Amino acid sequence: MKWNFGHIDFSTYGHFDALPLGAYCESMQTTLRVWAPTAQRVILRVYRQSWGDNHAHLEDLINKNGVWVAELPGKWHGVYYTIQCLIDNNWMDEIPDPYAFAVGVNGKRAMFCDFSLTNPNGWETDKHILPKYYTDMVLYELHVRDFSIDPFSGIKNKGKYLAFTEEGTRSPEGVKTGLDHLLELGISHVHLLPVSDFFTVDESRPENNEYNWGYDPLNYNSPEGSYSSNAADGSVRIAEFKQLVYKLHQKGIGVIMDVVYNHTGLTNHSSFNQTVPGYFYRQRPDGTFSDASGCGNEIASERSMVRKYIIDSVKFWAEEYHIDGFRFDLMGIIDIDTMNALRAELDKIDERIVLYGEGWAAAQSPMPENARALKNNVQRLTRIAVFNDDFRDAMKGHWGNAASIGFASGQTLNEESVKFAVVAATEHPQINYGYIEGHSWAWAASPQQSVNYISCHDNYTLYDKLKLSRSDVKLQELARMACLAGAVLLTSQGIPFLHAGVEMLRTKKGHGNTYKSGDDYNMIDWSRKALFSYVDTFFKKLIGIRKKHPAFRMHHTELIQQHLSFSSKYIPGVVSYKIGEYANGDSWRNIQIIFNNNASPVVFPVKKRNWKIIVNGLAIDENGLSQYETHSVFVPPVSMVMLVAD
Repeated sequence: MKWNFGHIDFSTYGHFDALPLGAYCESMQTTLRVWAPTAQRVILRVYRQSWGDNHAHLEDLINKNGVWVAELPGKWHGVYYTIQCLIDNNWMDEIPDPYAFAVGVNGKRAMFCDFSLTNPNGWETDKHILPKYYTDMVLYELHVRDFSIDPFSGIKNKGKYLAFTEEGTRSPEGVKTGLDHLLELGISHVHLLPVSDFFTVDESRPENNEYNWGYDPLNYNSPEGSYSSNAADGSVRIAEFKQLVYKLHQKGIGVIMDVVYNHTGLTNHSSFNQTVPGYFYRQRPDGTFSDASGCGNEIASERSMVRKYIIDSVKFWAEEYHIDGFRFDLMGIIDIDTMNALRAELDKIDERIVLYGEGWAAAQSPMPENARALKNNVQRLTRIAVFNDDFRDAMKGHWGNAASIGFASGQTLNEESVKFAVVAATEHPQINYGYIEGHSWAWAASPQQSVNYISCHDNYTLYDKLKLSRSDVKLQELARMACLAGAVLLTSQGIPFLHAGVEMLRTKKGHGNTYKSGDDYNMIDWSRKALFSYVDTFFKKLIGIRKKHPAFRMHHTELIQQHLSFSSKYIPGVVSYKIGEYANGDSWRNIQIIFNNNASPVVFPVKKRNWKIIVNGLAIDENGLSQYETHSVFVPPVSMVMLVAD
């Protein structure tokens, strides 16, 4: 087959929406439907095992206006299958169907599945954990394997879905690990790096300890097998991932899935290209595959059956697995209409299901920027948020320059960028947008559209970036810088997003791109929680204050403009603001925040009141550390002070 499609008008391909695509296993009949409008023939092969045996059954699917159908009498649960298409007189690869809801080892074969047989006890009573407003969330980004693989994690099911179901786990130092740590920390939602089936980890050889973040999707609608206890049985990964979700829901923690609909790990040999060559991918003017993902291809989300696929897939995870939200990798490749159509379909399930993503692409796309779900277009997205990279760079310096510094690491004269971070990239009359590096306007229509973060799986951890850019300071000072960054994050408006382990100064040994670097670089080292217990405590207590006080979680720009005002007093390296008049129904009438990134203390003027000191440096107590009437505050170096008064 020639993989060049410049001569094809894909808009002429018919749309099918009459019946669900994929395999459905019912009591009296098992049905498979495959959309392959250009195929001359489609055959079904059935296997007893997920790999290795010869097929026991073969039959042709019936063509019904471009949808190929097999209707098999009886329930075929647990039986594996593949399809193979004849297109332009060429036999394509033997593959799972593109919708494959269950797969076996390495995703080579799909499996007919009765999903009712995979449900944990009590699943029928499980409910979504959804926020009233996005700003009510505290997100915590985790890789399934990183979470528990530390030999000293105290967790039995290391590197597996089931690690999230274990309670009472402790490190040798006696600190809480795993699920108990999540509960102690107080986060609201776990954001899991990709858990849909990806192809770079060999599931047939779990002893090899292969590693990948999972941004190389193979089968979008089935869980990854390397995180299950038995990848050879397609039912096990489904059941165990459901147990993960159910356990977290029981503990009041929601589950966000990181989804990668912008590209596929394979190109020519993907299930998309093996059933409808070229249709699912954008092309350059010369007919070759375009590559805005930087991974070899990009999905043509604007085409009707691609849009349908993305929406069907997300809805499947939301309904079958009770997933509470979705983070779109490189969402800037997906078109705006598709994202808004997805939002409308999810609203039919529950309007509170969360959607956010990366508002950028990795390279140029043939689709115009004004049509794509980029950060600059976020105001045209309906209740969909994007990552605030302006916040990240303001705090710790440019992501691509290890030596660059930000506010937390001592940069002065970027106070306007910090103020922009505090108001979650929304419009505020006291910000001079001309002084903000990278943006001269408020791109977020609402604080609910800004996912604020200081680090994530990509690039350096917060601790590593601080250490690389400030090699001149000691460990204790780096810890103070990390706490200052965390303080800005957890007291700012918008949606706070924490990279797992930031609260224990997680390190990847100075490496940024560790997507396949293995456990030594990526695992959460639980001994650091004991070593930096004061940092962990600081984050935990600030999360508690944020959750209890809605003044830090205003959900409309107008509320921020009405209640949040910045101090007119200027000192380089200092940002101060007040949140007043019981903002957003808070029990505190007046809140004063002062951030000082200087290596020396400052005395900062405040309105004379009987102030209660809530945070002073690394000391923090919601009930008050002390109380006195004053018109000025001593702010320690590299720290935050929080005051409240009636």
